[in-house]
Amino acid sequence: MRGKPVSRAIRMIVILTVLTGLVYPFAITGVAQLLFPLSANGSLLTRNGTVIGSELIGQPFTDPKYFWSRPSATEPFSDNAALSGASNDAPTNPALLQTIARRAQELRHADPLNTAPIPVDLVTASGSGLDPHISIASALYQLPRVARARRLDPSIVRTLVDRCTEGRTFGLLGEPRVNVLQLNLALDRLGGAPR
Repeated sequence: MRGKPVSRAIRMIVILTVLTGLVYPFAITGVAQLLFPLSANGSLLTRNGTVIGSELIGQPFTDPKYFWSRPSATEPFSDNAALSGASNDAPTNPALLQTIARRAQELRHADPLNTAPIPVDLVTASGSGLDPHISIASALYQLPRVARARRLDPSIVRTLVDRCTEGRTFGLLGEPRVNVLQLNLALDRLGGAPR
């Protein structure tokens, strides 16, 4: 008598494991591949058949002819997708204040002609440390440097910023933002003579 409940329990575990561990994931993956193939495969962007990044993960840009991403808090290198996470430095932590001052100095050094206030998202990392977006203010702050480096009319670069601006999610969540990788790819397609 005691063996029947145990064997039933074992059968249920096996059945539920197969259903929830194999059947369900394969079914959802199949549906996702059919209906949303770009998203299901990581929103990867390619150029000449080579994957160059994902529109969901930030990438480091340091060349003046490109828009720069939001700083990353990942270690040992910037935008390390394997180690997503914030720095966990409190607003009163002297290390955070030193990091912000260093980042602001780097931005001023990259564009000494720009005396505008630096947008906060260009000197602080996001919670994930991998944010692929910057604010419109951050894009506009960098616009003169990028236009000069590419010898392009700033109005042309502004048009690209406007085209690459994403609205609020569902029309009400978050703020309008610019995907840095897509904006830089649009700049490369446009051309412009780099220095």
